[in-house]
Amino acid sequence: MKQIAFTLFFILSVNLFSQDTAYARKIIRKLCSKEFAGRGYVNDGVNKAANFLSKEMKTIGVTKFGKSYSQSYNLRVNTFPGAMSVVLNGKTLTPGMHYLIYPSAKTVKAGFMLVKKDSLTYTAIDGKVEAPLQVKLKKKLTYTVESDLDNNTIIELLKDSFPQELKTIDVIFENKLVRDFKCQNLCGYIKGTQQPDSFIVYTAHYDHLGMMGKETYFPGANDNASGVSVLLNLAKYYKTHPAKYSIAFVFFSGEEAGLLGSKYFTNNPLFPLSKIKFLTNLDLLGTGDDGIMVVNATVFKEQFNKLNEINTEKNYVKQIKQRGKAANSDHYWFTELGIPSFFIYTMGGISAYHDVYDIEKTLPLTKYTEICQLLIEFNSKL
Repeated sequence: MKQIAFTLFFILSVNLFSQDTAYARKIIRKLCSKEFAGRGYVNDGVNKAANFLSKEMKTIGVTKFGKSYSQSYNLRVNTFPGAMSVVLNGKTLTPGMHYLIYPSAKTVKAGFMLVKKDSLTYTAIDGKVEAPLQVKLKKKLTYTVESDLDNNTIIELLKDSFPQELKTIDVIFENKLVRDFKCQNLCGYIKGTQQPDSFIVYTAHYDHLGMMGKETYFPGANDNASGVSVLLNLAKYYKTHPAKYSIAFVFFSGEEAGLLGSKYFTNNPLFPLSKIKFLTNLDLLGTGDDGIMVVNATVFKEQFNKLNEINTEKNYVKQIKQRGKAANSDHYWFTELGIPSFFIYTMGGISAYHDVYDIEKTLPLTKYTEICQLLIEFNSKL
């Protein structure tokens, strides 16, 4: 009888998530659209994305903690909302494709001669004086978010895009340091059937890198529209298949700015953190060709063994690799409080990361369905 019940569960899960990869595509495409401006801080992209996600949660039927899904807080962030132009040796370059302005830079509107310092670095010269500007050659352009300013401006240039010796540079860009940008986490739950005061928690960050100038934005399909779509799909699943424990879904902002949203949440929880049975943080869920990585696997060995046993039996993913404790995503603050938690991300497939090429069209979702099934089965055994 037990085997029959599991077989039915497996068939229902496969059918559900085979259908809902289409829903995942829809969510990822929407979150990566120019409407949300890279889910950052120019044009209020991150809060526009939050409003969209709140509507999705309401449509699914996720219950609010209190009167709203939203938990507001402020953060400090440097932005580039205005003009953006770099002309190198008389050639106009494209931001994101050819170069990046380092995110802690201040406004620069000037032209300089360039002098080679070493094989990867050029220094700007203003007349006969060295200027606080450098051009650094990179094999890959990788963007980030900064909250503080630096007097020295660094322009990262994709090495392969400009093979000639660098002679002159003309730069125009404007920074705007926002000291109290209003952000929000989103949180809701689906009530458990037997122990509703205890929680299984799924988390994912929905923010990304935003814009650099008025046109260039960083879509963030794998990082982390993919993880957000998994949370919404899991919410749909648990709404029609309630679990023994309540299932909480937390969408963090401020992850790219230094895990700020999750830090705020753990300091200001919307439900007792002591009631968390287990937390799974999801990021970079769009591939899976080479399996998944589990951070905290060596910390919470019993739970990792259980996860691995399920995968060994069902062969959901190629392999489950393990890492120890790491402060590389939103699980970290929960781990610091002793809350059992994993951070799971996929391996293999596309290499786009923190750049303009992390787009929905090339995101394969290789093991999307299987990972959803693995998560459901794992948490059902806790």
